[in-house]
Amino acid sequence: MTDAFSDRIPRVGAEIFFAAPLEADSREGYFRKILDALPAAIYVTDPLGRITYFNEAAAALWGHRPDIGTSEWCGSWKLFWPDGRALLHGECPMAIAIKEKRAVRGMEALAERPDGTRVSFEPYPTPVFDASGALVGAVNMLIDITDRKRAEEIKQRLAAIVQFSDDAIISKNLDGIIESWNAGAERIFGYTANEAIGQPVQMLIPPDRLDEEPEILNRIRRNERIEHYETVRRRKDGSLVDISLTVSPIMDANGRVIGASKIAHDITERRKAHEQRELHFREMDHRIRNLFSLAGSVVTLSVPSARTPKEMAAVARDRLEALARAHALTLPKRFDHSDQPENSTTLQTLIHAIVAPYDEAQRRVVISGPDVPVSASLATSFALVLHEFATNAAKYGALSTPTGRVDIACAETNDVFSLAWTERGGPRIEVEPTKLGFGTKLTQATIVDRLGGKLLREWSLDGLTIRLSVARPRLVG
Repeated sequence: MTDAFSDRIPRVGAEIFFAAPLEADSREGYFRKILDALPAAIYVTDPLGRITYFNEAAAALWGHRPDIGTSEWCGSWKLFWPDGRALLHGECPMAIAIKEKRAVRGMEALAERPDGTRVSFEPYPTPVFDASGALVGAVNMLIDITDRKRAEEIKQRLAAIVQFSDDAIISKNLDGIIESWNAGAERIFGYTANEAIGQPVQMLIPPDRLDEEPEILNRIRRNERIEHYETVRRRKDGSLVDISLTVSPIMDANGRVIGASKIAHDITERRKAHEQRELHFREMDHRIRNLFSLAGSVVTLSVPSARTPKEMAAVARDRLEALARAHALTLPKRFDHSDQPENSTTLQTLIHAIVAPYDEAQRRVVISGPDVPVSASLATSFALVLHEFATNAAKYGALSTPTGRVDIACAETNDVFSLAWTERGGPRIEVEPTKLGFGTKLTQATIVDRLGGKLLREWSLDGLTIRLSVARPRLVG
């Protein structure tokens, strides 16, 4: 070390560190030992900025040992500003302190070591003057703030996560008083932070659930964590919201529980979706059971009219296909949303689907009058009724001849929907049938027995007319 350090630095601190005068040669060694033992990085320069001394803590911070008397301003391998911009050694805080002859405070920088790691530090460069006021050098202390900066970044990141979380994140003390309130809590519960902080958390709890809070606080005092506790809370406007709660103890530096943090996740939509899915599953089960029952009836009632097994299979197949077409009309348009309900259809849409195989040109079956919705639960039953009308017309009636036609007239009066199925141009009907077939039984069971409607068949030489009427609310479901 040069005489500049031994003549000045020890002399500056001699009155502080010594209770009695010491000889000059012993002061230098004594102060070297003190500075070498300090955990803070300290180094000294001459008036030109050349490093004349550094302790082991400085060497550890820099990651290498600069050349005494040659290296200038700072022993760092490379320097950067906190934002990552390169910082020239000649413009570092120590250079500013020497050039401007003033102490520099409140600055931060990054030192890059030869291995590429970087250290955040705060410098405290201070110029040193002799008794005449002449600048004789400077001393600098570097405080490693890497851990503090990392902790601040983590704290800021966590604060941002809390602040901008969609979930309500709330803290409270052991008396149940709200101490923090994020934007998610304001969105879910309707209270601003100013309205909520300082208030008892009971303001969020419905009267019939007030006994939940004491139990939660007791568990928190026992340092227990509560996870995914589903409950109901009350908003500012008095409405209720379904939430899933996670409650965790908050501890002080000594590990003592001093409060609790709550994360409340709004599960209203999830619960509604679950309930909707349950409803749809029940409806699906109901409809499948009905379809099996109808399919069984189709097979059973097809037996008496069939002369051969092949004929019975063909008849049953046609009727089941009619059921399938009607069922397809009531399915959801998209299957990627499980909460989308089954669609209702309309009677005329159902008629077109059923008669299409018998009227490919769409000229011989004419539908007129107002349309009416048909609920999904009734569509399959109506499909079978219409299928029987169409197949009978194709086998024995108007659609069995090239020139025959069917007019389907719809009407609605005083909330009663009526339909008239009129066949013309088919074979002449000399005698009214007396045998009740499947179609007659099915129509009677659906229109009269199930829906409380009216059914009438009129036979004439020109063809068959079927008239049915049903209260519109019963048809719509």
